Amino acid sequence: MKWGRAAAALAVFAILCCFTPPADPRFSVCGFHWLTGLPCPLCGLTRGLFALAKGQWSAALRFNALTPVGFAMLFALFWNGRFRARLWRAGTWAFILYGAARLALAAPAAEYHLAASPQTVVWGYYWAVAKPVLTIRSGDTVEMQTLTTASPTSLANAGVKPGELQPELKAIYEHVKDKGPGGHILTGPIYIEGAEPGDTLEVRIQKLRISVPYASNGFSPRRGVLAGTDFERGRTKIIPLDLRRNVALFAPGIEIPLRPFFGSMGVAPEPAKGRIDSGPPGDHAGNLDNKELVVGTKLFIPVHVKGALFEAGDGHAGQGDGEVDITAMETSLVGTFQFVVRKDMHLRGPRAETPTHWIAMGLDPDLDQATVKAVRDAIDFLVTEKHLSREDAYALCSVAVDFEITQAVDGTKGVHAMIPKSIFK
Repeated sequence: MKWGRAAAALAVFAILCCFTPPADPRFSVCGFHWLTGLPCPLCGLTRGLFALAKGQWSAALRFNALTPVGFAMLFALFWNGRFRARLWRAGTWAFILYGAARLALAAPAAEYHLAASPQTVVWGYYWAVAKPVLTIRSGDTVEMQTLTTASPTSLANAGVKPGELQPELKAIYEHVKDKGPGGHILTGPIYIEGAEPGDTLEVRIQKLRISVPYASNGFSPRRGVLAGTDFERGRTKIIPLDLRRNVALFAPGIEIPLRPFFGSMGVAPEPAKGRIDSGPPGDHAGNLDNKELVVGTKLFIPVHVKGALFEAGDGHAGQGDGEVDITAMETSLVGTFQFVVRKDMHLRGPRAETPTHWIAMGLDPDLDQATVKAVRDAIDFLVTEKHLSREDAYALCSVAVDFEITQAVDGTKGVHAMIPKSIFK
């Protein structure tokens, strides 16, 4: 009989583990979690009660409404009182009904297409009160059409044929009047149901497709790393793209492999910040200009407002680290993203993951301070995710992690740390 009760207790505990969300490693000191790697139901109950005390009802329910029922059933297994059988039966039915409700309410992930038009883009800003153009659920996939930041006039003057100018770009330049303070044309915002301040939005970059057979690179004598010193006039250069061979034809004898990515992917900032310029990146991500964010990577962005309000644009066919003249190979992209709301992850700024590396980031107007912040973010990752001491994490950053200049021209400069997965066995 004792063995039967023990087996039943293990079964109840295992079911609770399945229903309990994973803990945030930074705050989990549970021995069960560290030993097994499984979410601890008791920790889930504790976190749920804390969320309930703070009035966060949705978060409280996410930390498993069945947990108190399960512990009551465990208590009943080893209690000889008159209500033991009734309590066990009631708990069993609660498990069955809860599981059935979860299955009934779990809608399959949906797929959407969001075209770029005057009604579905914002011009030059991220904003907490921007009106969403699409509402989706966590787990859904969206194919987003985005457009180059170059104007039809500048492209035509630089040599793009009239038939190669996108009608969507012409329409947006003609009809969108609410512009600024920045200059990027961003598709969105997208409202993701269930995303709350304090969560993390995981953006899985599944596909990227270049829409036009050209890119542009332009600079002004007053902007870029060499602003006001080396050039008297600016220039816009059209770079033909051989999409079949997957190369950019920069000049005779110079071919650059295409490596498309979005320069700007971000969410709305905190409401107190107002309508912010799309140019400088920040804790909302935005104009990171990180050339590592290609197909197969994941971008993790802290959520600041309900629904997150994701926007994307500033497509690049390729870029060098630094983006020194202030533009890359600017082009129009169609990107396919899957959006996942992460209740178990709490970040202070954006991070990313590629198939081969984890990426920590530092952002600051001063390049030295951006480096300091990237090092600290890398240390934080290694301590919380790889359980190193801070001393070992700092040393590992020095001997095995590459710190690269993301961009040095967007006002807020970026440094990113490439932490190789291959060194962890």
